[in-house]
Amino acid sequence: MDTVTIASERSGRPLFIVLISAHGLIRGHDLELGRDADTGGQTKYVVELATALGEHPEVGEVILLTRRVVDSQVSPDYAEPFERLSDKAAIVRIDCGEPGYLRKELLWESLENFSDNALAYLKSRHSRAPHIIHSHYADAGYVGTRLSLQLGVPLVHTGHSLGRSKLMRLLAGGMSFDEIEETYRISLRIEAEENTLGVAERIITSTQQEIEEQYGLYDFYQPERMRVVPPGTDLQRFFPPRGDEREQDIARQVDRFFDNPDKPIILALSRPDPRKNIVSLIEAYGECPALQEAANLLLITGNRSDIEEMESAPRFVLTSLLLAVDKYDLYGRVAYPKQHRPDEVAVLYRLAALSRGVFINPALTEPFGLTLLEAAASGLPVVATEDGGPVDIIANCRNGRLVNPLDKEAMAAALLDMLADPQRWHRHAANGVRGVRAHYSWRAHVKHYLRVIRPLVDSRQPLHRPDVRRRPGVIRKRAIFASLDLNLIGDQESLARLLQLMQRQHRTVIFGIATGRCLDDALATLKRYAIPLPDVLISAQGAEIHYAPDLLPARGWQRHIDHLWSPQRVLEILAALPGLKMQPRRHQGPCKISYFIDPEVTSPQDVRSLLLRNEQTVNAVFSFGQFLDILPIRASKGLALRWCAEHLGFPLKNTLVAGVTGADADMLRGNTLATVVDNRHLTELSSLEGSDTLYFSSAGYAAGILEAIEHYRFFADDSGETGT
Repeated sequence: MDTVTIASERSGRPLFIVLISAHGLIRGHDLELGRDADTGGQTKYVVELATALGEHPEVGEVILLTRRVVDSQVSPDYAEPFERLSDKAAIVRIDCGEPGYLRKELLWESLENFSDNALAYLKSRHSRAPHIIHSHYADAGYVGTRLSLQLGVPLVHTGHSLGRSKLMRLLAGGMSFDEIEETYRISLRIEAEENTLGVAERIITSTQQEIEEQYGLYDFYQPERMRVVPPGTDLQRFFPPRGDEREQDIARQVDRFFDNPDKPIILALSRPDPRKNIVSLIEAYGECPALQEAANLLLITGNRSDIEEMESAPRFVLTSLLLAVDKYDLYGRVAYPKQHRPDEVAVLYRLAALSRGVFINPALTEPFGLTLLEAAASGLPVVATEDGGPVDIIANCRNGRLVNPLDKEAMAAALLDMLADPQRWHRHAANGVRGVRAHYSWRAHVKHYLRVIRPLVDSRQPLHRPDVRRRPGVIRKRAIFASLDLNLIGDQESLARLLQLMQRQHRTVIFGIATGRCLDDALATLKRYAIPLPDVLISAQGAEIHYAPDLLPARGWQRHIDHLWSPQRVLEILAALPGLKMQPRRHQGPCKISYFIDPEVTSPQDVRSLLLRNEQTVNAVFSFGQFLDILPIRASKGLALRWCAEHLGFPLKNTLVAGVTGADADMLRGNTLATVVDNRHLTELSSLEGSDTLYFSSAGYAAGILEAIEHYRFFADDSGETGT
């Protein structure tokens, strides 16, 4: 049957849907989740999607195409060409190059073979073409694109994760681009994703934030083709209490922490990651006696054995957690068990629901919020961050409150409000159970999914091909970095113009902010001035680097700057020095010790000399006439900027840097396109006066940055236009 004939027979009901998920180990039972990086959530999702679609009356047949694997190291199940999932759904395994099990990065050269074999299968076994081809992940997108064009069938695509985001995560972890390219073939993946975005008529994502912050980095980003269809939730695992939860072993482990185990439980569940904002939750609880009286606090922060042996970031979070409990004397009211089994997570939700408690997600950023769905399905009302996925979840389920995660008083008030009114609690609990079933069950997912694809089947129109100019490569080769206080902020009108310009240029230029503020303080300031999260956030005077869109910490940078760093010894040496006063704990960090300094009593040079005499090689940063930050010797804004340039691949000569105070000095030196805005602290930057490599703008604040952009003709294209 030729392509024209097979394409012309696509009409009417029931629907014939082809799903493609090329890599991993896929079967209809006993999925080996977590066996390796390729056998995770995506394999579970596509099998459950195929099964759920097969149960819908509008669907006549569903085929999940995956790679056939013949390998003595894995189950013989994966060598079977055909596996029935239900009367209307099946897994079909297609030969794809070498028969042995390979990680997905090694499949690129075999995908043409997979595509040809899949086309041959569809033509030989089916008298009609599928109504829809739905590819999952970049490799399946490559295959789906070819099949879509050959059969004249609309392509739907779900990325699950994206190459450009993965590139940022790997760079954040300390790998070089060459290492990433060799290991992950990232250029091939991103190229495949671009081509898939150009062909697919619908892109299905989990959240609107995913559309804007992840797909928005692609040349073929076309938001009008994108639809949010949240994934289904396993309602067989997460459900309201049955009454036997108190008899479980995990309940006894939790109870031993509490003086009064019968109180309602406020439950928080996350990794010990600074982005999860758990310490702020403890502070909110500790500063509110009424909340302590009303409920106990249960913190599930992963499994641990010895905190001292953990990496610096989780070690700092857990140490801060214990110190906060001690500071507010919360013993008997806060539980933080060291271990739990994966199957006990659902029991913890039900324990909290049985106690008439509340689940809280206080994360600084939350792309989706799966824990909120699990809590809602368990009959547990929620309080959650007003960032990202929780906004949609609570709007749909009407089962809780959104709060600013940086406002501890608001967080405590929302929790108290949820606990105080039994009728409201029961209403939110019932709404959550109903809402998850209505919006986030597999049945709801399929219903929404079919609403998205049905127009593609019923009304076939020529595919619009956008006129998009592709970039020559996968890395953005230009960057703008600016400090925050007295630079970006200070003039709202010029800030708005700068942000609009950066939004227009975000696919080609990395936007970074470098500030002395610690992470949560920096995020609060960005929120206050409506500044979107930048691509790179250098905080704590250069001691921390985080990458958008998920505030990924640059762990390689943390390992790098830990060299010769002895914070306890620094504190001991400076304890008796006059003119120094410790800043509040919220301004301290694992690699940053912050003081107020009176320069009339003690100079920054006095501090440096004292530390050197005591064999402490550190970086002492003086700024704004009153702040002194002690950092590891390898940490500063300028060194952090250069680390980012090396790992993200943008040359310093293509990097515009704007600074205003002494802490910015080493960012402004060297090969960057540097500018000092007019509202600078001249005494702190006196060493830069007279430099012929700097531009001193006449305007202040963000207007000074815009002036520098014009001066350097930073956005000039071939026609000579700057685009500002």
